Amino acid sequence: MKIEDLNEIINSRIKTSNKNSYTNKLLKQGPKKIAQKFGEEASELIIDFLKGSKKRTIEEAVDVIYHLLVLLKSKKITMNEIYKELDKRR
Repeated sequence: MKIEDLNEIINSRIKTSNKNSYTNKLLKQGPKKIAQKFGEEASELIIDFLKGSKKRTIEEAVDVIYHLLVLLKSKKITMNEIYKELDKRR
């Protein structure tokens, strides 16, 4: 799976408004909870990067990517906006 695929899954979960969806539960809890979860996952990634295995580092990196996409979505930031900013920094 690519990051774009994960982003599409997140979009589809939001569109269906499935109450059992972790994505929807997280978005419903609001910006503070989303930021908290992103921070927790980033901290776990740092810890595993410094002291954990490659496998755990990859797992935590995936969690960070997912929570980053949800954070961006909650702020109505599109991937195209991210790509434009990346292009400016070449």
